[in-house]
Amino acid sequence: MKDLFAKIYRDKGPLGKWADQAEGYFVFPKLEGQISNRMKFQGRDVITWSINDYLGLANHPEVRKVDAEAAKKYGNAYPMGARMMSGHTELHEKLQNELADFVNKEAAYVLNFGYQGILSTIDALVGKDDVIVYDVDAHACIIDGVRLHLGKRFTYKHNDLDSIELNLARAEKIAEQTGGGVLFISEGVFGMRGEQGKLKEIVELKKKYNFRLLVDDAHGFGTLGETGAGAGEEQGVQDEIDVYFATFAKSLASTGAFIAGDKEIIDYLKYNLRSQMFAKSLQMTLVEGALKRLEMLRTMPELKNKLWENVNALQSGLKENGFDIGTTTSCVTPVYLKGSIPEAMALVKDLRENHGIFCSIVVYPVIPKGLILLRMIPTATHTMEDIDLTLKAFSAIRERLENGTYKKLSDALMKQNS
Repeated sequence: MKDLFAKIYRDKGPLGKWADQAEGYFVFPKLEGQISNRMKFQGRDVITWSINDYLGLANHPEVRKVDAEAAKKYGNAYPMGARMMSGHTELHEKLQNELADFVNKEAAYVLNFGYQGILSTIDALVGKDDVIVYDVDAHACIIDGVRLHLGKRFTYKHNDLDSIELNLARAEKIAEQTGGGVLFISEGVFGMRGEQGKLKEIVELKKKYNFRLLVDDAHGFGTLGETGAGAGEEQGVQDEIDVYFATFAKSLASTGAFIAGDKEIIDYLKYNLRSQMFAKSLQMTLVEGALKRLEMLRTMPELKNKLWENVNALQSGLKENGFDIGTTTSCVTPVYLKGSIPEAMALVKDLRENHGIFCSIVVYPVIPKGLILLRMIPTATHTMEDIDLTLKAFSAIRERLENGTYKKLSDALMKQNS
């Protein structure tokens, strides 16, 4: 019999093997200062493109005031206990009602965390006789929720309608044999590529196949649609989404999440979501803060307008300068380059040290080997100066990547650490 830890000593994983070179700088970096378009990294001022504060609410004075007053009034403990036992309040109900109204659903239920919430929602919706169909590029929280499923599951090629229909037909056939149903899962916006899920086309398939649709709209809520109600509103199919999920961690710049749908379905979920039934209730400071943020989302359209002014300026500037930003249809702005992981590390260090630009780096295994993805999140707090400086910096680092400068630097680093 082997020691359980033997595999850990032998293999730290595709990212873990770079820990000595990467930790504290490329992974687990420490951004400091007020959350904004410009912060500090290792004592240097940097333009930040890695903060999911889409509407600029994190450091908004009205939000900070409500957060501070709520903390003074309630502290960080109240309410104590799980919602079912002792952690339920009128303000939780008020927030749920306002969220349901905002996303045009009969009912909503507030969750403690986004990751736990969607994972537990999937687990509660399906039994062993049911079949799940989901996008191969689904977020880790969806994948982990599917892993809990004891029945069949199928992935379809990312946003590929032929693959979607093929797998729906397979799922429906199996469900007929088992006596179960089919749960189809898509994201409203895929967080790496920035593409919207093909919700309009998926909904159209309900005429041909019998399935229920769960949409994780973490990046769409607050940024898409006329009112900001998300990808479903943007595509005109919000009514056809059976269970709508969104998090507070993006546009609302806070902690928590919610699910929304028909009242009977939400009532079922709130009695069967294990991650909520057996976990402490969302603290009152976060509930009051979410109510204020939602009010601002409803009544201050200028926040979303400014966000999209910046998104359009950044994305059009990148395309005009010959950068590949894929097929994004959201605020998420990916920039694809070709190179190895060591080259990516040298490139990002140059961006941060010499150009004052901080953005997330994504490499294998999240994307295929040989690609580097610089993932940018524009916000309402960015300025045209930020965008102009960033475009110039990206042109400079692309030239160094293509002329082999980063390869030489990475080769030297590898020799030094060998």
